[in-house]
Amino acid sequence: MLGTILLVVLILLLIGALPSWPHSRSWGYAPTGGIGIVVIVVIVLLVMGVI
Repeated sequence: MLGTILLVVLILLLIGALPSWPHSRSWGYAPTGGIGIVVIVVIVLLVMGVI
């Protein structure tokens, strides 16, 4: 249950960090890439049954 909630929150952060928003256009894709890596790690941990 905790893993699912964590995954949903991280996906929302990933969408919010996209550079299409006016306040984040100068950031580039760096925040999206960092959060994307965290999402991949959480998915792998969920599949392995660690979380």
